[in-house]
Amino acid sequence: MSSSEKPGPTRSGLFYALGAYLLWGLLPVYFVLLAPTGPFEIVAWRVLFSLVFCLLIIVALRRWRQFAAVFRQPRLVLIMGAAGVLIYINWQTFVIAATSGQIVESSLGYFINPIVTILLGVFFLRERLRPLQWVSLGISGVAVVVLTVGYGAVPWISLIIAFSFGLYGLVKKQVGPRIDAVNGLTLESMWLAPLMVIQLVFVGATTGVTFGQGSGWHTVGLVAAGAVTAVPLLLFASAAKRLPLVQMGFVQYLTPIMQLLTGVFILGEPMPPERLIGFAIVWIALLVLTVDLVWAARASRLRIANDMPTARSENILET
Repeated sequence: MSSSEKPGPTRSGLFYALGAYLLWGLLPVYFVLLAPTGPFEIVAWRVLFSLVFCLLIIVALRRWRQFAAVFRQPRLVLIMGAAGVLIYINWQTFVIAATSGQIVESSLGYFINPIVTILLGVFFLRERLRPLQWVSLGISGVAVVVLTVGYGAVPWISLIIAFSFGLYGLVKKQVGPRIDAVNGLTLESMWLAPLMVIQLVFVGATTGVTFGQGSGWHTVGLVAAGAVTAVPLLLFASAAKRLPLVQMGFVQYLTPIMQLLTGVFILGEPMPPERLIGFAIVWIALLVLTVDLVWAARASRLRIANDMPTARSENILET
């Protein structure tokens, strides 16, 4: 294939994004297939084998010096520890939902995550919202009320998943230029590793550890949880460098859609009218948000296009 036929940054970024979100969409089925392993043991092995997988990548790519250089920035190391705690909360909540027949509720968390991200931007980054973004937030609030009334309880799983991942993204945004995806995930896993060992000891003392006690495929599945965790995160990081924010926003809805369909049609979770109404209101909020993002991106391109002739004329005058 000639150089002119090679996929450009946007096209390759789309492939990376599709790969990441497709893998994330399949995770509930993967964790269900790991039965009888419980959620706390699954997450412990997930973190520990993610650490092993990332260290193997660092060794294979001979990036020890780059990784060691991170430790010369103590503040960055501490921030990555906070990121590790947030992603642990997200993973643990998600796996508990996946293994206890609450995949539909976990999918709701990822549906409202973009809206939570905007809300966090207002509180922590003091960003100003456009009118349609305020409308989207208001509609989302109505959805949470409807779902709370329908469930008879606050949808805590959805809210914990949405806010933990939103805060994780906020932390990663602050340190993004200073650490890449592999080093970041390695450091997060290193922070969590001692806690995961304690978690395994606790599981062993209560329900018993299942690793190595079942079939060979079951053991392979637990070991592979490290790669299953790391690969989509690395694909996501590659996609984020190549795709505009609007396109990433469109593709990210693939994960909760797949999780919703898995919960309802494969695992037979109930979808009563009040839950369906709540989801419908969330989708309306997302539609409003998407329209706003498209308009903002189009306006930005028009401004750049209008500024280019002015810039060219100024350069001509200077010469």
